[in-house]
Amino acid sequence: MVNKVIFDIEKLNMLCLFPIAFLILFGVFLLIMGMIKKDLTSKFYLSLTSLALVFDLGFILTFSGDLRGFFNLILLDGVAILGATIVILTSLFFLLFSFARNEFEEYQKSEFYTLFLFMIAGFNTMIMSDNLILIILGLELSSLCLYTLIALKNTTKSVEAAIKYFVMGALGSAFFVFGAGLLYLSLGSVELYEMNYSLKNLENNSLLIISSIFIITGLGFKVSLVPFHTWLSDIYNASNEILAGFISIVPKLAAFIVVLRVFDLLLGIESVKSILFILAIITMSFANIVALSSKNIKKMLTFSSISHAGFILGAIFINSTDANVGLFLYWIMFSFANLGAFGILWSIKNGHYDYESFKGLAKSNLSISLLMSLFMLSLAGIPPFSLFWGKFYILSAALSKGYVILAIIMALNSAIALFYYLKLVINMFLYDEKSKISFEENGFIKFSLILCAAFCILAPFVVKLILAFLYNAIIFSGF
Repeated sequence: MVNKVIFDIEKLNMLCLFPIAFLILFGVFLLIMGMIKKDLTSKFYLSLTSLALVFDLGFILTFSGDLRGFFNLILLDGVAILGATIVILTSLFFLLFSFARNEFEEYQKSEFYTLFLFMIAGFNTMIMSDNLILIILGLELSSLCLYTLIALKNTTKSVEAAIKYFVMGALGSAFFVFGAGLLYLSLGSVELYEMNYSLKNLENNSLLIISSIFIITGLGFKVSLVPFHTWLSDIYNASNEILAGFISIVPKLAAFIVVLRVFDLLLGIESVKSILFILAIITMSFANIVALSSKNIKKMLTFSSISHAGFILGAIFINSTDANVGLFLYWIMFSFANLGAFGILWSIKNGHYDYESFKGLAKSNLSISLLMSLFMLSLAGIPPFSLFWGKFYILSAALSKGYVILAIIMALNSAIALFYYLKLVINMFLYDEKSKISFEENGFIKFSLILCAAFCILAPFVVKLILAFLYNAIIFSGF
């Protein structure tokens, strides 16, 4: 009996739960503090929230290896640590930008910061588990918090967008839950690592194929794959610009890690592979065409982020160690460039986001024009800037696995993307008229933009170090 109790305590391993529990408890602490003392400033809350994330990140980075805890529900492998690190670093950049313009209504409420920490805890739950029930729990926690964060802007547009996001998110969750239920019915487990043993003789099981379709559909809503993307444009328009940039990166990364874990098992089924292949091609191609025809920069960045999601799905379809490394490299490089681009939109005072307004910006604000050009060149994948290395790595992985058609389609879509990214650069530098756009002159915005720009420029020098870290994490996790 004593031995059994000791074994159960070892299985509990509560330390694994700390990165999630700490954020939830700290969020509750902020909420109570806001109820007791109502005159605390938004900068105070931003500072405390940032400190909580830094402490959480430091604790996560102390883990190394394939560690399980909380009765095997929590998995802290290389992919989990890597994903949580990117989520928290991106969240810190979001808060850094928010320091610059915190006069908006949503930033004055302590509930905003509580919901933000709850949301990050939800993303961490999705990333740090291979149990379908816990993944669903994390998915719902993060989604419900994000809906509310959008609505806290308290405008007709934001409330309408939050309701639409809620409805579409609930639909996506329903598909995912139903698919997970069918997967359990087929394989008799909700633990992904246990499903490996049941899959060997079930490759052509029709129930598995149907469950895969439901899961793809459910997660397709979360990562905005075409044709499940229709809600995204309204959400971006209703959110403030830096929150829109955050939505384009963090929720998608968490969902893509779930896709990676689930379809690492199911890609042995040919029909499932074909569905992912078609979705990847449609997503990157359709989104690029819409972005090409856009006259609004915020809309262009919205659809370009959908196109980038198609590239990531292509990496998951390739299903090799190099492709999985390329997936994370791509998303790290994309995060800094995209946050920088949205950060510049965030700093605009008069809210003009159309291409016409940017004509001649170099004559009125050369430094902002150079920064925006750098972010556009990075997102376009022009060497040697950041995203070039992610695209190069995924294309190399596709060719090495013999997926020549996929590589050609990716290259063609990269060429199409050049047109709408360079169109903005041309508008800023090759027109004689002076742009009337005015920008916030704030130290936090300047510092944040310089950090994003520095990473885009220094990418060739740090890519080797990042790759070494990524390979170590991916191979150790068995991907």
